[in-house]
Amino acid sequence: MPEPHPSPANSPDPAAGSTPDVGNLAIGVLGGTGAEGRGLAHRFALSGNPVIIGSRSAERAAAAAAGLGGGSGIRGMTNQEAARAADVVIVAVPWEGHRELLASLAAELAGKVVIDCVNPIGFDSRGAYPLRVAEGSAAEQAADVLPDSRVVGAFHHVSSVLLLDPQLSEVSQDVLVLGDDREATGLVQALAGRIPGMRGVYAGRLRNCGQVEALTANLVAINRRYKAHSGLRVTDI
Repeated sequence: MPEPHPSPANSPDPAAGSTPDVGNLAIGVLGGTGAEGRGLAHRFALSGNPVIIGSRSAERAAAAAAGLGGGSGIRGMTNQEAARAADVVIVAVPWEGHRELLASLAAELAGKVVIDCVNPIGFDSRGAYPLRVAEGSAAEQAADVLPDSRVVGAFHHVSSVLLLDPQLSEVSQDVLVLGDDREATGLVQALAGRIPGMRGVYAGRLRNCGQVEALTANLVAINRRYKAHSGLRVTDI
């Protein structure tokens, strides 16, 4: 019987070569008690990866893990413990504490792939707007304070509402993956593809992450106008 063709959402990237095996990688989520962090932790745990939720408070991390079903491969630890124990680390902390936290964890994150999904945006009476970042983007700031880590920008545009929705079996969106280390970006693309309906798309060097993070403000405006949880799909690939 012929093998079924993979769906476009989870097809391997033909430009990335063979897809790396990432099914057993332990994923740490710094700031994992927030909505985005919990949502990503939930989806990766459903996909079978061991997941560690990190927080300034071990108690809050443990409570968040329990709330997601801690028995299904999710543990709670301090951010430092999570950074040390995980194979790959996702940064999902508030922008205000981004630099300080990562600088404090430089030793624990050395040599690891660090996925930054932080969006520096502000809000005023006219809505959301991108904040200026001296380094160009949150991901570039992460690379600046983590010179011994392999920083990749990804998961900026995925709605936490969709990630946490128990009725939603697939998250049908593309994830733009940016970085200067092709092996690291390939690994992150493969991780994105473990979430049903999702696809990781290489979108350029880390220096191009500023406009990707800023686009989140446009998506916030779309969501508010249309009462939606919009994401991205890239055509013709």
